[in-house]
Amino acid sequence: MLLNKKTDLKKTLLLSALLVTFLSSCTENKSCNTADLVFIGTSIYTANESNPKAEALAILGDTIVFVGSNDLAKEYQCGQAKVVDLNGSYVYPGFVDSHAHLKGIGYRENSLNLQGINSLKEMLTTVEIYANNIASGEWIIGRGWIEKVWPEKRFPTRYDLDRFSLDKPVILERADGHAVVVNSLALKLADINSTTQNPHGGRIEKGENGEPTGILIDRATALVEKLIPKRTRQEDKRDLQVGINRNVSLGWTQVQIAGGTFSDFELLEEIKSEGNLLQRIYFSVSQGEPAKTLLEQGPILDPEHMLTVRGIKLYADGALGSRGAALLEKYQDYDTKGLLIFKKEETMPVLKEALKKGIQIQTHAIGDRGNKVTLDWYQEAFNSVSKEERKIVDPRWRIEHSQIITKEDQIRFKNMEIIASMQPSHAIGDLHFAPDRLGMERVGDGYAWRNLIDLGVLIAGGSDAPVEIGDPLIEFYAAVVRKDLDGYYGEGWHLEQAVSREEALKMFTLWPAYAAFQEDVKGSLEVGKLADLTILSKDIMQIPEDEILTAEAVMTVVNGNIVFERK
Repeated sequence: MLLNKKTDLKKTLLLSALLVTFLSSCTENKSCNTADLVFIGTSIYTANESNPKAEALAILGDTIVFVGSNDLAKEYQCGQAKVVDLNGSYVYPGFVDSHAHLKGIGYRENSLNLQGINSLKEMLTTVEIYANNIASGEWIIGRGWIEKVWPEKRFPTRYDLDRFSLDKPVILERADGHAVVVNSLALKLADINSTTQNPHGGRIEKGENGEPTGILIDRATALVEKLIPKRTRQEDKRDLQVGINRNVSLGWTQVQIAGGTFSDFELLEEIKSEGNLLQRIYFSVSQGEPAKTLLEQGPILDPEHMLTVRGIKLYADGALGSRGAALLEKYQDYDTKGLLIFKKEETMPVLKEALKKGIQIQTHAIGDRGNKVTLDWYQEAFNSVSKEERKIVDPRWRIEHSQIITKEDQIRFKNMEIIASMQPSHAIGDLHFAPDRLGMERVGDGYAWRNLIDLGVLIAGGSDAPVEIGDPLIEFYAAVVRKDLDGYYGEGWHLEQAVSREEALKMFTLWPAYAAFQEDVKGSLEVGKLADLTILSKDIMQIPEDEILTAEAVMTVVNGNIVFERK
């Protein structure tokens, strides 16, 4: 059979072209890896010990698919990928606020905010101006005052408020959330007078004449708070959204809410359904009815890890500044040992049932007695089940604040595998009054980050906003510097308890992920983990200490989405 040379040549050329196209396609497919977002022009701190630093990162959907060099990242800069040049900004695992009050953050932004006021006189002027603009009979509600830097060096009283508010009830909450000052009209409406007895876990401060001063501590605040007009559902939703928006603008990718109601949770579900849940939420309900409901139905676990309910918040004692923290010995500057708030007969059944249901317990404990009693009751609950059962349940119980802990109880944190949920900014604020409250010897047991880490205790770092400002850079600075924002620290303040920058980074990334049972999916920048990034203008791991506070969040990424970008 003879060959048609012209036809065969055409076939050969066609086959050659097809082969070139096929090989080209294979080459393209080999060098183009699918991604939605690729970050270049940056330095990356991964919090992954096997690969601690990188130059580029790629995301597909909600997941990290590449962390490595600029050269290898080119394989992802193709197709439909959006390439973001960060122009020298710095990438960190998404920062987590392990203890905050989200609705309170929004409420602070939307109400009479007394935070950052530097004198009693200034505070009273601010409140008076506000009072002059509302009608007679309306409530004056504010939050955020704290006397630690005031030249007057005292709490406000009802007499201070009465001079401009005789026709309007006033309630002003101290920054720590454990004390309020009210005016005479509010006391009258609450029927509080010289004969009123202290409620359990609370104290009505009285002057030398036996009359209430207007200061109410811990559970005593409820005597007036129950009279405040109930806020609407829409106001609560607004405050939650404002809190979320503020958080992501600061670089927080998750907030762990320290106590709330199921109505708050339902509002967060609405916000999520509307596409406005810009950060992850790990939610703990408050003691009482919310806790009872959670114990009955069990944890609410979100497969997307955006909105999880798994904990119950309890209160062992009050706060140090308002002298409500429960101490083993009396305060140095006041004839009291503080207040033990929870009751064993009410608390122990909750602890035991939570242990069976896999529900995390988070107990507010500040004083050394508050921490000791909490550990005692935790241990009693643990003893009610076998070690094997406890291992299966993996309780990961926490103590919130963990501020003043005896050396013996610091060791118990490790032996009992208790997570210390601590807020570094408390230490740099409290340094102005803690020595007066505790005396120099007990101050040595305070804010013992270094001791706990050396023992092997995990510290989940947070801010306790709106008690504190709620800025991750302030918290990071406080952890590594242990001085106030002006660089001040007092005699005997134990600067040796500061932590390294690597440890501080873990306090706000890896360790909070473990504290929320999420270390397998977040907390470090690794292939296969969820894409949560905090991107800052400066290298907080290297710059001088006094420059840390000059950095700012330039971008926040949650679940693979850019939820904040500084313009």
